[in-house]
Amino acid sequence: MRSWTDTLRFAFQPVVNLTTGGVAGLEILARPETGDVLAEARRDPEIDGTLAVLAFRAAARKETLLPLYVNVFAGTLADLGGLTPLHDAVRAAGRLPWEVTVDVGPPYTHVPQQALLEAIGALREQGFRISADGVGDGDVPLRLLTDMTPDLVKLDACLLARPAAVRAMRTLCEQLDALLCVEGVETELQCASVRSAGAQLAQGELFAPPARLPAAEVYVPPRSPGAVVPPPSGPSVREFVRPAALLPAGASAGQVRALLTGSPDVSGVLLVDANGVPVRSVHRSRFLLSMSGRYGHALYADRPAAKLSDPPRTVGVDATAWEVLDVVAVGGRDRTSDDVAVVDRYGRCVGVVRLADLVRALAETRVEEAAGLNPLTRLPGSDAITGEVDRRIADGRTFALSWLDVDHFKQVNDGAGFAAGDELIRSVGRALQRAASDSTRVGHIGGDDFLVLADPEGLHPLAASVLDTSWSAGGRPVTLSLATVLCRPGSVTDHRQAAACLAPLKKAAKSLSGASWVLGRAGLPGHEILRGVEAASDQAEWAAVAEPGRG
Repeated sequence: MRSWTDTLRFAFQPVVNLTTGGVAGLEILARPETGDVLAEARRDPEIDGTLAVLAFRAAARKETLLPLYVNVFAGTLADLGGLTPLHDAVRAAGRLPWEVTVDVGPPYTHVPQQALLEAIGALREQGFRISADGVGDGDVPLRLLTDMTPDLVKLDACLLARPAAVRAMRTLCEQLDALLCVEGVETELQCASVRSAGAQLAQGELFAPPARLPAAEVYVPPRSPGAVVPPPSGPSVREFVRPAALLPAGASAGQVRALLTGSPDVSGVLLVDANGVPVRSVHRSRFLLSMSGRYGHALYADRPAAKLSDPPRTVGVDATAWEVLDVVAVGGRDRTSDDVAVVDRYGRCVGVVRLADLVRALAETRVEEAAGLNPLTRLPGSDAITGEVDRRIADGRTFALSWLDVDHFKQVNDGAGFAAGDELIRSVGRALQRAASDSTRVGHIGGDDFLVLADPEGLHPLAASVLDTSWSAGGRPVTLSLATVLCRPGSVTDHRQAAACLAPLKKAAKSLSGASWVLGRAGLPGHEILRGVEAASDQAEWAAVAEPGRG
């Protein structure tokens, strides 16, 4: 009698890195020819555990070097207390557990949560990475998701039409030190949407459908000109991680040569100890040059590859792209093309980054930033400020959005000349920048209009820096108007609503004579006049601005 395993086949679908355009790993999907094995696996943990082992072995037979994603139901882990047979299969195939991610999928209803968390802890001790699969359409409780502290969160395709949910999950992932992957991407529009929402990884028919042979290349649409610019601190190294080619520290030069010649896309090999910690780094070109020289193969083939290697260059998973460049800059020029190993908090290698990926992304970032700068003040435009407003709303932060302009600026230009008007605008921009704290963002949105995003406690010095200054253009005195809306968590849903709250405050500020400032609170009627003809001198007004319980 034929066993259910005899009719079982597997397909492979790439997990795509949206930054590098490369394949970050392969998810192994069961494709039974008869019957519904997945339904049986959902009911029977032993079948599900066996299915995970068979899936891994099917991938191992394909001799792929890519990281693998193996699916397991949450109930299976809770019942079995881990996956010892899978760990044994991984070791027997010569792979390392941290090259395998266990996709923990729903249903979670009636699954003993403590038993599940203990099983996940056991998998981590063995070295496996953990992914929370089917989030968004499944039944995983949010508290359990945070307790799982997954390395990766996979969002169901149902959230493709809900970018706000994707952005919110990206924020949660940042707190959990997890990557975010969106499944079911089928169109370029969906790809652009998940990119702008902050997802680092994706799967779907757009990139490559599930196939019997692992895909080495995938289609990834280019970024649109309006793509979100990474924060000034630089994009995270997590966005550039490629799969690493790993061999044991004692591997021979012949083993390394066989790996490199059989995998032309591999730029180098990392030699790791029993715990997966990089100990030596083998550069493809330098290694093969040594091996191809006269007597090279005879001299080195059976000797340890470490003799033709260098100390590894490593960075933590929390590093930024700029920090990777600092690591690359240390040492001789002959190593600038070496891969940099990315290690987790245990020092284990989770992948590599290539200098070319970093340079290309950082160059694109600078071009995008430069294109968005106002040519007069070299300050960013409104897109940079409104994008940061949306991030602070998603983070649940209180913030103050302010608009500033020069009173009667047309008369300034007509009376003093456009050159004097331009110099005045540049001076106001410089004053705002000097007064800005690390958390303050200053933007020049055109003409004499500025946008300022700040924490409430930064309002007083910022306003004083421009309102207490005696401004002039061509010898003519000039005053400024400032309008601020204070937004507490839940008071606005996005930057458009914040701007709508700011609009009547701008009108109120312009109605006052002299240097003026009005303050309103999102969701509440009315406003306070802090500067202008009717401004109160009582400095208690300032305390009310930053008072946590006010409004």
